[in-house]
Amino acid sequence: MASSNRGLQGDVVPKFLIDECLSPDLAMLARERGFAESSHVTWLGKAGWKDWELKRFILEQDWTFVTRNSVDFRGPANQPGSKGQYADVPLHAGLVCINGPDSMSAENEVELFSIVLDELGPNQMVNQAIEITLAEAEAGYELVRYDIPEADGEGT
Repeated sequence: MASSNRGLQGDVVPKFLIDECLSPDLAMLARERGFAESSHVTWLGKAGWKDWELKRFILEQDWTFVTRNSVDFRGPANQPGSKGQYADVPLHAGLVCINGPDSMSAENEVELFSIVLDELGPNQMVNQAIEITLAEAEAGYELVRYDIPEADGEGT
């Protein structure tokens, strides 16, 4: 696997790859918050890539992927990791799913991602997902953090 950005204390700092369905402002926010290697799919010339093509790139480069296409990457909400691009991935740098109404603005995306960054702090997300959902524009949010794939002994 590729090496990640190292912080002042030698800790590995996550680097976020923001999906093209989300605003590039999220990558800028991540950089401002100390995740210096974060980027956006379009900045890397990967716009229009199929999910399976992105998956290979994400895993080879140790990206923590940020997307609105939650079902495509984590599978169904009631069984995350059972299907989707991460279903057969035994080791990954993390997945962030930002969910909301189709009309969700870039400003809402940035606000939700900021909350995710607060939750994460400087910690890595190896084999974890953080999912944040905005129910309505003014109705607040729900944040859930879970293992993907599930840790041994969990689930059905």
